[in-house]
Amino acid sequence: MRIVFFGTPEFAATILHKLIEANINIVAIVTKPDKPKGRSLKLQSPPVKELAEKLLPGVPIFQPERGSSPESIEVLKALQADLFVVVAYGEIISQDLLDVPKRGCINVHPSLLPLYRGAAPIQRALMNGDATTGVSIIRMVRQMDAGDILHVEELAVPEDADFGWLDAEARQLGAKALLRAISDIAEGRQVATVQDPDKVTFANKITQEECHIDWNRPAHELFNLIRALSPAPGAWCEITVRGEKKRLKVLKAAMYPTSLPDTIFPGMVLEEQGSFCVSCGSGILRLLLVQPEGKAPMSAQDFLTGYKPFSFA
Repeated sequence: MRIVFFGTPEFAATILHKLIEANINIVAIVTKPDKPKGRSLKLQSPPVKELAEKLLPGVPIFQPERGSSPESIEVLKALQADLFVVVAYGEIISQDLLDVPKRGCINVHPSLLPLYRGAAPIQRALMNGDATTGVSIIRMVRQMDAGDILHVEELAVPEDADFGWLDAEARQLGAKALLRAISDIAEGRQVATVQDPDKVTFANKITQEECHIDWNRPAHELFNLIRALSPAPGAWCEITVRGEKKRLKVLKAAMYPTSLPDTIFPGMVLEEQGSFCVSCGSGILRLLLVQPEGKAPMSAQDFLTGYKPFSFA
């Protein structure tokens, strides 16, 4: 089959790499335009483009502002593709574009659909403390993440897993599921399952406000928030150090197995047996890895050594 691959970030690049290793016939790459980055505003290519330039010499790479524009559609029609594979491309694809390939378009979505349709399925699963997640391969339709399911791979989520770990696992699982789906389509044996509309949930994009740590919340909720946002964008709180307010990201924490004395309140620092612990609305969190504003990540003990006295703002 002649396949056009749509994708942009590292998640998509990892999966593209697996397709290349499996000798999938990729006839073109579609990714987002280069963007300025850093203080120099030097243009940087998307990870998918960087990988394709190295491993797919001679394969055309298209970077339209809008993949669904009439001009882009005409270019893609000329490729006479059998299948479009879309992985975190970064654009809602129009019906006109979905209609181009002979065997349709399929998408890799890192959740057990119909759960967590939308932009942040991995983070939302962690925030909710889910013990199981996975990857779904679906046929694309105009409605977001609503197409029929072609293949599913499940994944157990360890209690201490963070976004970085789960994202990496989902990439590998997504590649495995995608290769299975492509093989099934090529051989005409795919079985599509309609999503149950009564089980649909949504995973909206993470907002900056959601990243804020409110110590009045229960410790288990903050534990899940911290691991869902680590290593990036990072859950954060404000601290006051020698009269100056700064942000402190908390990148790793653990539940501290003890009850709260009546004499403490949310946001109170408790140095329990040499540990950096903070009281919450209910329960206690032990902070393990933090990142002060403008600094590299450091152990909680190093932070205590270098930033005393401080308080949570």
